[in-house]
Amino acid sequence: MAVSKTRKLLVDVARQLFAKQGFESTTMNDIAALSSKGRRTLYTYFKSKEEVYYAVIQTELERLSERMEEVANKPIAPEEKLVQLVFTHLGVIKEAVYRNGNLRAEFFRDVWKVEAVRKNFDKNEINLIRRIMNEGNDQGKFEIRNVRLMAEIFHFCLKGCEVPFIYGRYAAQNEEELYPYVRNMIMKQLKK
Repeated sequence: MAVSKTRKLLVDVARQLFAKQGFESTTMNDIAALSSKGRRTLYTYFKSKEEVYYAVIQTELERLSERMEEVANKPIAPEEKLVQLVFTHLGVIKEAVYRNGNLRAEFFRDVWKVEAVRKNFDKNEINLIRRIMNEGNDQGKFEIRNVRLMAEIFHFCLKGCEVPFIYGRYAAQNEEELYPYVRNMIMKQLKK
């Protein structure tokens, strides 16, 4: 339990420092000092600053996974789950990017670092989408012949919406205006 708390503290302190100072300007000494832990403790958990950075991203992705799982477990229609999943996904990503200040620049500048950490998250998200689509098929609400393929397409379309959503580049003024269009698009493609 103490191990987990210490690691969590180090990751949270690192996130705050990366957000305030940026990844490049933050040192392992900074993380150790602000966390009131010694360098030896920090290096017990992480071999490098890059490893700490990956842990920060992983923590943000875990938050997103938890929120998406909550949506998938709601007692609502599968089509509504998918719509809510879209807005939950985009909202949590946007929230994470804005909460992390200067880390935002790192997030967009070195997308391959993020993608390396995100690989497992993406696989889990596709499986979650498949689960909801199968639920819709089983209930006779969807008519999806190849759920595996449709879930992958859905996931990658959603992923492609992240940056424009974060920057507010949609013609809609707010989510409420965007909601019926997303819902309509999902219904037309998946409903029986």
